[in-house]
Amino acid sequence: MTKVDLKSFAKVNIGLQIRGQRPDGFHIIHTLFQELDFHDTLILEQQNSGCDFFSNVDWLKNDESNLCVKAWKKMVDAFGIGGVSMNLEKRIPAGSGLGGGSSNAATVLKGLRQLYDLNIPDTELESIGIELGADVPFFIRGGLQVGDGIGEKLTQLKGCMPGIYLLVVPDLQIDTSWAYKNYKFFLDSPEEQVNFAGFLERDGIPFELFENDFEAIVVPTYPEIGEIKDTLRAQGARFASLSGSGSTVYGIFDDEADALSAESPLTTSYSTFITGPHL
Repeated sequence: MTKVDLKSFAKVNIGLQIRGQRPDGFHIIHTLFQELDFHDTLILEQQNSGCDFFSNVDWLKNDESNLCVKAWKKMVDAFGIGGVSMNLEKRIPAGSGLGGGSSNAATVLKGLRQLYDLNIPDTELESIGIELGADVPFFIRGGLQVGDGIGEKLTQLKGCMPGIYLLVVPDLQIDTSWAYKNYKFFLDSPEEQVNFAGFLERDGIPFELFENDFEAIVVPTYPEIGEIKDTLRAQGARFASLSGSGSTVYGIFDDEADALSAESPLTTSYSTFITGPHL
């Protein structure tokens, strides 16, 4: 095989608790990751040596700042593979809390495994992935997973969080390090850990318990985020939340007609996408 054509999927966090901070500065979280059908597209082709990276956006460079390039170098160091040409078509907005960069890196790891016919398990790719970013291991297997630790301690769950997902992306980027730094003031008495996985087994999911702790920091600073969330709930979303540390706000609707109706007044001010859980 000399060429692979892959989809690099987005994710949302359905509930996110910040449980504490490690001595190295990383924060301990408890969250539910849901992979979405919304995706970038990545084409990998074998070449003798080196890495050539191409994209439809100019803010991704063929250098050490690029997670895709870093992922290739990790695989070279670990398995001595040859070169690769990468062509990435971006749709997932940068800095949106949808995991686009992490997903791209994970897709490169999986794609190189396939391209070079490497007999290595997902767990080994996850170990490489955590060196690239906290969310990268999730995207190796995707689907629906509980994430603990810094997000790398993963428990795969059956099924998905069903519904039609309306993603609303404001024209702002929320710095993750800023969000974590400011949340530390709330960590003196963290709340009881929510059993996200257990709630999924109920007939009626108590979505009021699936809160994203980052909203306590983000909404007062960026009131627009709260306004979007309120709009989605008013338009019939059975759940609405910030994803990760933002900036995407999403609503889960029971049917596509409701999602389209809610999307209509938002398209003039925001980038919007309608998608579903990736199965």
